[in-house]
Amino acid sequence: MKSLRFFMISSSLSMKKSPQPHSHLRSPPPPSPSSSIHPHYLPYVLPSTSSSIHPSSSLGTFPPPSHFFIHPSIRHASRALFYSSAAVMTFPLIFSSEGISPDKFTFVPVIKACAGLGALEDGRLVHKQLIQSGFESDVFVGSSLVDMYAKCGSIKDAWRVFNKMPSRNVVTWNAMVLGHVKCGQGQKALELFQQMQQEDVFVGSSLVDMYAKCGSMEDAWSVFNKMPSRDVVTWTAMILGYCGNIEDAWTVFNKMPSRNVVTWTAMVLGHVKCGQGQKALELFQQMQQEGVQPNSVTFVGVLNACASMIALEEGRCVHQHIIRCGWDSDVFVGSSLVDMYAKCGSMEDAWSVFNKMPSRDVVTWTTILGGCAMHGHGKEALKHFKRMCEEGVQPDDVTFICLLSACSHAGLVGEGMQCYASMVKDYMISAKLEHYTCMVDLLGRAGHLQEAENMVTTMPCKPNVAVWMALLSACRIHGHVEMAERIAKRILEMEPDNAAVYVLLSDIYAAGGNKHLCQTIEQQRKEKGVKKQPGRTWIEVNNEVHTFLVDDQDHPQMPEIHAELQRLSGHMHDAGYRTCKKFIMHDVDEEEKVFRLCHHSEKLAIAFGLINSAPGTPLRIRKNLRVCEDCHTSTKFISKIAGRTIMVRDANRFHHFEDGVCSCRDYW
Repeated sequence: MKSLRFFMISSSLSMKKSPQPHSHLRSPPPPSPSSSIHPHYLPYVLPSTSSSIHPSSSLGTFPPPSHFFIHPSIRHASRALFYSSAAVMTFPLIFSSEGISPDKFTFVPVIKACAGLGALEDGRLVHKQLIQSGFESDVFVGSSLVDMYAKCGSIKDAWRVFNKMPSRNVVTWNAMVLGHVKCGQGQKALELFQQMQQEDVFVGSSLVDMYAKCGSMEDAWSVFNKMPSRDVVTWTAMILGYCGNIEDAWTVFNKMPSRNVVTWTAMVLGHVKCGQGQKALELFQQMQQEGVQPNSVTFVGVLNACASMIALEEGRCVHQHIIRCGWDSDVFVGSSLVDMYAKCGSMEDAWSVFNKMPSRDVVTWTTILGGCAMHGHGKEALKHFKRMCEEGVQPDDVTFICLLSACSHAGLVGEGMQCYASMVKDYMISAKLEHYTCMVDLLGRAGHLQEAENMVTTMPCKPNVAVWMALLSACRIHGHVEMAERIAKRILEMEPDNAAVYVLLSDIYAAGGNKHLCQTIEQQRKEKGVKKQPGRTWIEVNNEVHTFLVDDQDHPQMPEIHAELQRLSGHMHDAGYRTCKKFIMHDVDEEEKVFRLCHHSEKLAIAFGLINSAPGTPLRIRKNLRVCEDCHTSTKFISKIAGRTIMVRDANRFHHFEDGVCSCRDYW
């Protein structure tokens, strides 16, 4: 709703003389909302600059349209919600002015538009007009009226229409049930459901789906168990409700008498959501073995699974499958392919898919800009943002999150400030917490700590943990102890179990050589039972994903991995490498500090990759935490010694190591 209102505002403002925006961020003309509306009706659906102009004065020489043009025009407008209260009422006026009598298919999209806008009074006026036209008793129109009144919160009007209807269908009953749920009358909704069963109208699937989406699985089970019969839709709704609890989802899945592509897709998405990408890929193969063909949503879920594990080769195989199935021209699937390749470290493949797409929407553009941000290509992101605007694609709030993130990772402070100003002034997009987080990160990372803190304390909305954590991370980079202590206190008041706060504060004390405070903060963490998230790294070798934990001893090739690390260590020291021990202040000797650093999960993964892949093969790994300074330095040396390109995706961004240099230029 908000983005559509934004288009309405931008359309009207574009007709006025506006100040010149930044030269490289010039606001493009807003996209036309009327591409499929008959020209005769453009004045009725587009905002006008003068209220004194009568609609009929701008009809021009276009011939009067028939119902053939009117129905699609109204449907398009109702979907796009380019309605004001006056515009909703103008469509029936068109018919009277042209001598065309509206039919029931004309009124329904107008009623839906009123429902979408919450325009109760306009809806009542439309209701009066359709009574005069004699369509109130039609089940199609009546169901739309019930739905409109229910969505507008007028349950009494909904009941009035409902009781007058000579016949009702499943849509009518469903609208009444959902209307009572919306008004907080859950008991009445259940009573209606029972009444529907008595009248042989079953909308249990819709109720199960509704409760599942609201997270009320007990109510979903209650409705599910009372249903005399269940189809695959009902079962699938239950599975989707359990996506966060994969074991329960499997219980439902295994009891199903039959399954379709939606059911299998729900299970794939559930495993992706739970961080079980490998299992999602196995399910994808199993569903095909059982003769179930994937749809676009299935492919999107599988691509997300590949991205989560940096399984590039698996992703390429899925890409070929998408081409064979004919889904490669789908903008939804195409955008997911761009995202997968970017997150797997191959921006070349991401750009290849992007440039071949027959059509690109704001999601596609935002995805490629997000890829640029992730890889530290700040100037590239700015260049293609300009191209996006020149092609008439209107950016949204997420686009600017990606753009600001790109500026932050590349250290483009001035450009980031300009983007932020352009977002608010030129595109009329209000800053959200995510935008403030990016701005705080942009300023703090560059050393402007006071300006960053001022932004946090003066922002119109209450800062959340993410905003404060961005500032605390900046304090770690620049060693600002006093500000860090103040911010850490704020965060722990909001989230007492936030282990990252203790880790960052400990690192700041350790870097400053304050052994006592470092040990004190560690002791406080342990006393409060706050557990640190262990470092975990994934690497794909020979189409198989391997996982390593810090100081991992379980992998069958661990002796060979340790031997490779020992060999590399000698070459690294000969080349000038020295262990970075400034963040380790625990009561252990120097040898123990070196041992701990040598057994970080990313080093184990890199050594494994080196001994199990052909010389010259690029290595791609993913880590769940921010890469530490010693591992960052070590990987630069290893890339030069081994002659390998090593791509590391940590919690914040990508690092491309090649010939002893990292793409981040040590700015991360």
